[in-house]
Amino acid sequence: MHYVYIVRCSDNTYYTGYTNNLKRRINMHNNGEGAKYTKGRRPVELVYAKEYDSKSRAMQKEYQIKQMPREKKIKLIEEN
Repeated sequence: MHYVYIVRCSDNTYYTGYTNNLKRRINMHNNGEGAKYTKGRRPVELVYAKEYDSKSRAMQKEYQIKQMPREKKIKLIEEN
């Protein structure tokens, strides 16, 4: 399976990403091995995740979320 996820960083910012192993990826972020953005903003907390059957669909959704303003991301998180 393929996942799009949002984590809330310790400075209350959001990071959106894609993975095919959600648990491992969140652990990587919290161990400083994830994205450069989250490395200095640990710990992170998973606040949104959605599963997709195809990598291309997941990556399209990741791109869409990354283009959203913060307020829309918060709304997406709250609705799920």
